[in-house]
Amino acid sequence: MDQRAAPGTAVEAGILTLGALLRARAGLGAADAVVFPDRRLSYAGLNAAARRWARAFIAAGVAPGEHVGLLFNSCPEFVEAFLGVAMAGAVAVPINARYQPRELTYLIENADLVALVVDGADNPVVSFPARLAEALPSLAGQDGAAGGLACPEAPRLRTLVATGLDRESPPGFQADTDFLAAGEGTTEVAVDARIEGALPDDIGLILYTSGTTANPKGCLIAQRGMVANSRNLGRRYEIGAGDRFWSPLPVFHIAGILPLVAAIDAGAAYLTLPNFDAGVALAMLGGERATHAYPCFVTIMQDLIAHPDFAATDLSRVRLMNSNLAVQPPWIAEAMAKAMPGAVQVGTYGLTEGVGTICTSRLSDPYELRTGRLGVPLDDWEVKIVDPETGAERAPGEQGEILARGPNAMKGYYRDPEKTAATLGADGWMRTGDIGSIDAAGHIMFHGRLKDMLKVGGENVAAAEIEAVLDTHPAVRLSQVVGMPDDRYAEVPAAFVELKDGMTVSEDELIAFCQGKIARFKIPRAVRFVTAWPMSATKIQKFQLREALEQTPIR
Repeated sequence: MDQRAAPGTAVEAGILTLGALLRARAGLGAADAVVFPDRRLSYAGLNAAARRWARAFIAAGVAPGEHVGLLFNSCPEFVEAFLGVAMAGAVAVPINARYQPRELTYLIENADLVALVVDGADNPVVSFPARLAEALPSLAGQDGAAGGLACPEAPRLRTLVATGLDRESPPGFQADTDFLAAGEGTTEVAVDARIEGALPDDIGLILYTSGTTANPKGCLIAQRGMVANSRNLGRRYEIGAGDRFWSPLPVFHIAGILPLVAAIDAGAAYLTLPNFDAGVALAMLGGERATHAYPCFVTIMQDLIAHPDFAATDLSRVRLMNSNLAVQPPWIAEAMAKAMPGAVQVGTYGLTEGVGTICTSRLSDPYELRTGRLGVPLDDWEVKIVDPETGAERAPGEQGEILARGPNAMKGYYRDPEKTAATLGADGWMRTGDIGSIDAAGHIMFHGRLKDMLKVGGENVAAAEIEAVLDTHPAVRLSQVVGMPDDRYAEVPAAFVELKDGMTVSEDELIAFCQGKIARFKIPRAVRFVTAWPMSATKIQKFQLREALEQTPIR
């Protein structure tokens, strides 16, 4: 029997809650479950650690369905606590580690957190307890040991836990050692009762979207959404026991959680790192003998390729890479094809509301389709392209808004019925806000965001179309296009450009390069050069680029 097919039994296919899934996988014993550069967790060890967290949450009075926040960079403690929340029957709310105090204040209250676990270890970059002290000023002077916080900024918050403390607990916090010790009196029977009480349609995860000027929205994701969508991705990628699935994406993001759960479902090892560093990443890919890689985003891909260790890293064991070459600059595709000629390169389309991935390539698809389009729907999904104003379905090849439908889609936005109604139709179709097209063979392509459209003198212009042209210039590493206010045309394109190391090109040369390749009204009127991008967890934040233009206009 093919070992990689082992997780596909009928019994295991019926597991649609995360706690039950990990409990079932504990039988893999000493096999690697999660691997970080400096620490690895076996399946037996991960199950034991998660159950310990579950006992502590139960002892602290966290009831099934209540919300527990997790504020970490990627680390083993996050994975353990995240799975412990699931085993306790509660709802995990991973928090973007880049959130500033104002954003934290909003999220903690909006998500109705009853408990919040944070990384309390000394960190030269950020102190999460200090950031929370600024977000919740009422913590000052409070004793967190009893779990009886009283915070007007977050009325439901009762418990704050800090991991890795090597000093006295900050005001309002209790050390994880004390919190976990308090759960030792909770029985394993109580944990199993919580695991068995969780249902596939119960909400298991709330993920807040980022990257907009408005307050983030909390996407409600059911247990089956997490497990089934991850399972369908793993099956599409033919991941099984003994495989090693590398993802550099932060585990507080859906693009990090999806491969984590896919690996657990398949009995594979999940390989990741605390913060993306191209040198460390390449050492993991080669040294840990990765079989699947999930870099996804252009900023990660370009850093891997540009690193001096890239050419010397043995990537021959990588069977599949989710590289999204259809939306990458051409030089990235060339470099990856040269480094991994035997790897199957696939494209993927998805979003948080779609629990990470909605469409991805089939391994049997021709190279041109896998690198020129973004795949076909996973099992359980339907996708169509419609006119965003009338809702009429578009013909194959025509562009319009991408709509998706399936049982694994988010259930709505927490405490926001208006945005939920605007996104989820009564017929189950979910508006993505993305512009796409589907060819006659059913393969999808992403062409930009509806709200990433420029309106140039009444003409709709997709920023992605202009970026695709700029990215073909030999000196350009990456471009991003935003709208710049204009008295005559309302707005015109302006480009932000990062150049390749050692390369030079002028603003006038780049503008001239676009001439003849796109319509005149689409050509950037100005170019600004950058060496770093304003980032969310994984995406460039275009609103910050627009704000930079407003502060120092290009004229």
